[in-house]
Amino acid sequence: MANADCIVIQGSNMAEAHPVGYQWVMEARSRGARVIHVDPRFSRTSANADKHLPIRAGTDIVLLGALINYVLAHDLWFEDYVKAFTNASSILEDDYADAEDLDGLFSGFDPATGTYDTSSWQYADASEEGESRATGTPTTHGESHGESHGSGGPQLGRGVPSRDESLQDPQCVFQILKRHYARYTAEMVEEACGISRADFEYLARSVTENSGPERTTCFAYAVGWTQHVGGAQFIRAAGVLQLLLGNMGRPGGGIMALRGHATIQGSTDIPTLFNLLPGYLPMPKVGAHDSFRDYVDSIGTKTQKGFWADSESYAVNLLKAWWGDAATAENDWAFDNLPRLTGAHGTYQTTMRMLEDGVDGYFLLGQNPAVGSANGRLQRLGMSHLKWMVVRDFSMIESATWWKEGPEIESGELRTEDIATEMFFLPAANHTEKAGSFTQTQRLVQWRERAVTPPGDCTSELTFMHELGQRIRSRLKDSQDPRDRPLLDLTWDYPTDEHGEPDPEAVLKEINGYHVGGEKDGTPLSSYTEMTADGTTAGGCWIYAGVYADGVNQAARRKPGSEQDSTAAEWAWAWPANRRILYNRASADADGKPWSERKRYVWWDEDTEQWTGKDVPDFPPDKHPHDSGDAEKGGSAALAGNDAFVMQADGRGWLFAPSGMVDGPLPTHYEAVESAIPNPLYAQQANPTQKTIADSSNMNAPGITGTAAQGEVYPYVFTTYRLTEHHTAGGMSRFLPYLAELQPELFCEVSPELADEVGLAPYGWATVISARSAIEARVLITRRMSPLRAAGRTVHQIGIPYHWAQGSEAVVSGDAVNDLVGMNLDANTQIQNSKVVACALRPGRRPRGPALRDLVADFQRRAGISPTTGDEAIAPAVHPPEARSEGTPGQDDDAGRGAERTTREEH
Repeated sequence: MANADCIVIQGSNMAEAHPVGYQWVMEARSRGARVIHVDPRFSRTSANADKHLPIRAGTDIVLLGALINYVLAHDLWFEDYVKAFTNASSILEDDYADAEDLDGLFSGFDPATGTYDTSSWQYADASEEGESRATGTPTTHGESHGESHGSGGPQLGRGVPSRDESLQDPQCVFQILKRHYARYTAEMVEEACGISRADFEYLARSVTENSGPERTTCFAYAVGWTQHVGGAQFIRAAGVLQLLLGNMGRPGGGIMALRGHATIQGSTDIPTLFNLLPGYLPMPKVGAHDSFRDYVDSIGTKTQKGFWADSESYAVNLLKAWWGDAATAENDWAFDNLPRLTGAHGTYQTTMRMLEDGVDGYFLLGQNPAVGSANGRLQRLGMSHLKWMVVRDFSMIESATWWKEGPEIESGELRTEDIATEMFFLPAANHTEKAGSFTQTQRLVQWRERAVTPPGDCTSELTFMHELGQRIRSRLKDSQDPRDRPLLDLTWDYPTDEHGEPDPEAVLKEINGYHVGGEKDGTPLSSYTEMTADGTTAGGCWIYAGVYADGVNQAARRKPGSEQDSTAAEWAWAWPANRRILYNRASADADGKPWSERKRYVWWDEDTEQWTGKDVPDFPPDKHPHDSGDAEKGGSAALAGNDAFVMQADGRGWLFAPSGMVDGPLPTHYEAVESAIPNPLYAQQANPTQKTIADSSNMNAPGITGTAAQGEVYPYVFTTYRLTEHHTAGGMSRFLPYLAELQPELFCEVSPELADEVGLAPYGWATVISARSAIEARVLITRRMSPLRAAGRTVHQIGIPYHWAQGSEAVVSGDAVNDLVGMNLDANTQIQNSKVVACALRPGRRPRGPALRDLVADFQRRAGISPTTGDEAIAPAVHPPEARSEGTPGQDDDAGRGAERTTREEH
């Protein structure tokens, strides 16, 4: 980021939520970069930016789409880059129909299931022998990308996509892109986002004037994108824009996912996600991956381009690392030891299964869902149905005390004496009390040493899991039950010290990988390119191969910046291959020459006939820029010299996604589930693939679906954010006096205009009511929240930090804001996409006891909502608002708990 000429921070309060990383934004600004902050709220990030653009929450695709249109309409796209490195020239099948044609839907939509058949989104095939012109493999209905393809994209096999290098064919991606975004204009930004045309022009000029051969622009985002409305498509929209401007794979460019604290990046690399295995390999699925061959071929075939063609090697190495000698070619490398997915098994599906008594036990390690997850009330009610529950933390967090002092105890919904859940609290070591690695935004794996010994009975997660594994294996040692073999056959031989603490570097070595048998037996791998599919290598995560190269902990390197160049290749280690910028082949032109001296990064050296530069080239090192590739060989050999995006099956950056996104191949604006503003772009109101968990405790505000009077029951919008002084759900900050005293009480930020409208007094109390719950907060009247004009009306937005919770263990307490938030999920990721929340606001404190639920129920009744409100796949926008139906949806008393639109069997 320090090398950027313009930085757009959108969907993040980076200065407060990621203050360490923000130093590089300030470094770029000191070098002359322009910094623009797009966010509903003026924050410390805004104060350190050149300009703040307030935006109506959830409308980011309108803004990004208008930037795409601006670039295309004014011929500001980086033509040489786009033609060389993107799929702009690829031609689609004739039966593809765009949202432009179908008023917000794409071809292949099935309203009965709320899913797309993506076969019409595929490339046309240029090969003469192909019976079908389609070169992609359609995704199965309703799958998320991680479940269906890992990160590999569609299976193109030997099919050659038809291309029109002139970009004039009406079915080529470039022309479809132009048509799709033609209606995303500055005027539409003003109407939908509340951003003036002058401010949009400032943003558009800033981005385009700082992109091209000599200059680069960077985007940065966090959960303000991923958890608002269709987060995966927000990121895709930025990706389309950055590809058009030539900002991918180049210094100072790209899109930064701000996820560095607590190794959040590492927890998806070596995942805690239900649908991924280490290295972004997908979890196998029942029926689709009955054999190992079915599984690896679904990730990448030997005949496709790029490094996913070696998926079999990555999978074999993982299985060998986990099951060692028990993983052989004869038993498909113990592939049957892996569990199979039967559908989505994320946090929220698990919560609903708890409520149905379908989950016996629950481990919580470093999580506080009673406070931090959407619909905290349902999280706590779900825990009351468990037989047992283990909480590991270094504070007595609310997920450990809900049974005796949670909000439902006060309201009378739960009684401690009636709760059968057996609770175990195990004290945990904090990050200063254990050694290990953090992986941050830049994929940089950094090692930390243990600073102090954990006090008392506190232990690290590594020690806990290792000991738990030892005890379970000991109890099962005489078992003859075949289902116990996966546990007994695990490689669980980590060396321990005198205190029983496993050596974390031994785990790192296993993750890195090593040779098996022969003269090199036990020798660490230096790169993922050394991995084989014949069992002679093993490695726990292919993208981390090299982090322990030469038997040295590369993540522990600490060479000062003053002793190396700006790439800092000897500070820690970045996956893969210590490569600091992904797809950096694109930092040179089609001939392999730097786009400019100022942005010189990786280039082709004619003398050595090798790629070289300031970074490890993300390309086969000896492949000439004009190499046409060998399609018969597949893999890296099939890559042409300009196939810079080496993980894609066609080697190109995707302006159009023929596969991988379940809700559309091009980012498209849909209104939030609870939005009372009709979609200004299409008849389709909300994302038709959204996953809404229908339950009487998870109802949605009526949005545009009710009568005018019902639509005014929740007339305002709030969104949540974080503060510097607190950390996420508060477990690391509310229990510390010197942090808690800096932000002692929950507050809500409101504009002076909204305060006057509602009758709020400065620093007094306000009650915020959603369709799910109600909370109270102190009132902060501030110009940081400004009313916006959108769709001909004034939109009042409220900002609320979410770090507080009810309980007596912390130094400070307050209501849990996430009790207000619904469980509406992004179909691509299965995470909450519901941080644009309709609410009512009134002065004073909330009721206590049973009266709290009475208040919530009264608002629900007045709004006429039911468990299925907002769950319509085909939900037309109402133009104008006065055209709302006068019918009142009835309360569905018979709606069963947990009746999601996808059937329970699919879970």
